[in-house]
Amino acid sequence: MATEHPSHEPGKKVPKASGLLRSSGVVGVMTMLSRVLGLIRDMVIARYFGAGAGADAFFVAFKIPNFLRRLFAEGAFSQAFVPVLSSYRTTESLSDVRRLVNAVAGTLGLVLLGITLIAILGAPAITTVFAPGFTDDAEKFAMATDMLRITFPYLLLISLTAFAGAILNSYDRFAIPAFTPVLLNLAMIAAAIFLSPMMQEPIMALAWGVLIAGALQLFFQLPFLMRLGLLPRPRVDYQHEGVRRVLRLMMPALFGVSVSQINLLLDTVLASFLQTGSVSWLYYSDRLSELPLGVFGVAIGTVILPNLSRKHAAESPEHFAKTVDWAIRAILLIGAPAAIALALLAEPLIATLFHYGEVVERDVIMSAQSLRAYSAGLLAFMLIKVLAPGFFARQDTRTPVRIGIIAMVANMAFNLALIFPLAHAGLALATSLSAWLNAMLLWRGLKKEGAWRRQKHWLRFLLQLGVANGALVAIIIWLKSPVDAWFTMTGLQRTQEMTVLVASGVAVYFVMLVASGIRLRHFRLN
Repeated sequence: MATEHPSHEPGKKVPKASGLLRSSGVVGVMTMLSRVLGLIRDMVIARYFGAGAGADAFFVAFKIPNFLRRLFAEGAFSQAFVPVLSSYRTTESLSDVRRLVNAVAGTLGLVLLGITLIAILGAPAITTVFAPGFTDDAEKFAMATDMLRITFPYLLLISLTAFAGAILNSYDRFAIPAFTPVLLNLAMIAAAIFLSPMMQEPIMALAWGVLIAGALQLFFQLPFLMRLGLLPRPRVDYQHEGVRRVLRLMMPALFGVSVSQINLLLDTVLASFLQTGSVSWLYYSDRLSELPLGVFGVAIGTVILPNLSRKHAAESPEHFAKTVDWAIRAILLIGAPAAIALALLAEPLIATLFHYGEVVERDVIMSAQSLRAYSAGLLAFMLIKVLAPGFFARQDTRTPVRIGIIAMVANMAFNLALIFPLAHAGLALATSLSAWLNAMLLWRGLKKEGAWRRQKHWLRFLLQLGVANGALVAIIIWLKSPVDAWFTMTGLQRTQEMTVLVASGVAVYFVMLVASGIRLRHFRLN
């Protein structure tokens, strides 16, 4: 009797798997749309609320569930669930896959509901833990606590959204999960513009916008799960073999894959002790550094995880190592120029995006300092996104955990060493240094285990990158106006100037890549 598999149901034509380059492009385009709207969202927040006490309080209240979402849902859960689901898809029947999905949905939902209720009741204690510096300012502390009670249920909603997205990604439906964050940005923009004037405390509108966005994102994905025949019917079953495997992989993965997020949160904790505005300066610079990280690093990491999981399940180590090598090269191709551009254009970028309304020149200068510090670690952040799946696809969570703990301890040491001379920028630089340590240890581990093997022409590839990035640096330095000039420009003039800089830099970089011999076909991989 034939086994029924969801990837090839009777009577249906088997779809050809998309190439990794094409799939990464789809995710990248959708993520770019989300990130651009995210920048517009932050511009609106900056214009309406600036970098004062209310903005600091909101960013903390938003960062706590957002951090837990990245740590728990998109981090540990996805990295544990996708390999298990891919294994079931490869070796089990469709009915077995459905039972796994139902059991995980019910178990995950119950755990998240309990965490959410505890967090709402204990909001003052959580605020004290994550922003202890706020306790000296009763008004700021109260605002952060009130907003946290509104924003924390977002964790429940967005974690279930990540669960739905993980199923879609496992079946190579990458576009819908990548588009979903657009709804968060639209909801928050609408809340800032239309809801805040109706509120006694206008900043509270943003908290309600976050909650509304969580519901929108979850319900948006459900019809696509229904189309796959995998709409969950939640059932609590801790004894299900697949659930136990997911939980077993999740516990150590909480530390392994999301150590960079823990480090960023530690920045917020320490920044709460610094002068008012420090949390906001770090937030704005982090948002800019996350644009290339999300568009390219997360996109490639999202695509290769189910691909690597299937190759591991099919016992194809040679193709596994080749895929990891492809991902590293793709990250270097995009990450290196992105990091250089952020460092050279820190003040112009922040002035163009945020120097309106309540954001003054000093806010731009201070945010630029931390942006340069984050840019120093951008390539490492991106590499972590593609190196960690090399372990999780093989259901090895112990190695990333050990490496994550080393990096986290190092980050605290760097924080203490750099916060006094560099203030908030020192916190950002510490995060970058620990990210490099994390990335290098992950790479060494994959190399040692044979999960990454150097493919042909690496030296030539690095020389080609060096030439192209050198040309990028030259064109930016030649075209960029002095920092003071950006403060006197109108918003339209800044936008025009930045457009010329970005377009010229992109054109010169890719022309030099082509001139040095790199072609698109070199990055096609199934």
